[in-house]
Amino acid sequence: MTAVFILSNTATPLYVLWQDRLGFSSGLLTVVFAFYIVGLLGALLVAGVASDRLGRKPILLPALALGVVASLLFATAGSVVALAAARLLSGIAVGAIVSAGMAAVTDVAGPARKRLAALLASAAMVLGAGLGPLLAGVLSQTLPAPTVTVFLVEIVLLGLAVLVVWRMPLRRPDGPHTGSWIRVPAVPRPQRTQLMMGIAVFAPGITSTSFVLSLGPSLLADVLGTSSRVVAGAVAFVMFGAATAVQFAVQRLRVRTILLVGAGLIVAGMALLAAAVLLSSAPLLAVAAVSAGAGQGLGQLGGLTLISASVPVGRLAEANAALSVGGYVPAGLLPVSTGYLSDAIGLSTATAAFTVVVAAAAAAGAVYVATRRQTTP
Repeated sequence: MTAVFILSNTATPLYVLWQDRLGFSSGLLTVVFAFYIVGLLGALLVAGVASDRLGRKPILLPALALGVVASLLFATAGSVVALAAARLLSGIAVGAIVSAGMAAVTDVAGPARKRLAALLASAAMVLGAGLGPLLAGVLSQTLPAPTVTVFLVEIVLLGLAVLVVWRMPLRRPDGPHTGSWIRVPAVPRPQRTQLMMGIAVFAPGITSTSFVLSLGPSLLADVLGTSSRVVAGAVAFVMFGAATAVQFAVQRLRVRTILLVGAGLIVAGMALLAAAVLLSSAPLLAVAAVSAGAGQGLGQLGGLTLISASVPVGRLAEANAALSVGGYVPAGLLPVSTGYLSDAIGLSTATAAFTVVVAAAAAAGAVYVATRRQTTP
């Protein structure tokens, strides 16, 4: 999971190089970024159900192979089409890992350690998501071939991940299965409230971090006057580092509390982002990213914990996919809208509008979580 999520964000600090080389706008940049979301959502329509029926390995191994192909496309990209194709394949790989990988961690952990499994799976995601841009920023700034070297490193990591998956003690699922293989992921009716509670906070959280990943480097360069790829990668790493650390810090709290704190951090992060643009402050942008990242981490942890504790194992991968669909749809649409809006009215004004929308969504999510009577662990 960590290896694939490194790939998910490795391109973040490199977009400015491709923009200069290929000459595309901020709006088109967010479309390239959104191809990742398209691939991920497409995979989620299939991977969760297939993993619950065929087993985890038949989904995980092809996903890792797609990650290798995506890395090769990134390393040799000479056009916007190649970048879009690489993002699409990396999205498919991540979608499969989100579904089957999280379920595999829960399977290996066993019934007595479901909450620990949710914590480790969630931490693996955000740790990888933060390491990718940091590696890309440092390697592209210090070594030759700035858009190539990091993807060669990623291919090695994915190869090691194949060896790990190959040896994992995972069994094929038992029992009959009904329903279509391709469908919008869902959970059994008794667990729908738990799913919606997770989405209510996870969705605005991952939307805020997606903005930092897609438009953060442009914001640093155009508004804050900082073009260093190391800085751009470091901001993303700190954001997801906070998302990782905060999950371990709150693991003993009730899930409702985790979700409410997460929503509050997202609102604070959006206020700080607006202030960073208004004051042209790169350090304030980093603080905003930390707050948003911590909010996403808590929303993700809360959602995964609710799912792993309540959803039957035969629907677990599909439930993980359902949580991701609920989060990634707005995470794809809002940054793309903001990118094209920035071409029309300027990046600063578009960013301000984005912060208002996401803060309002996080506040609404907090209200939803606080008013649910469903008992949570």
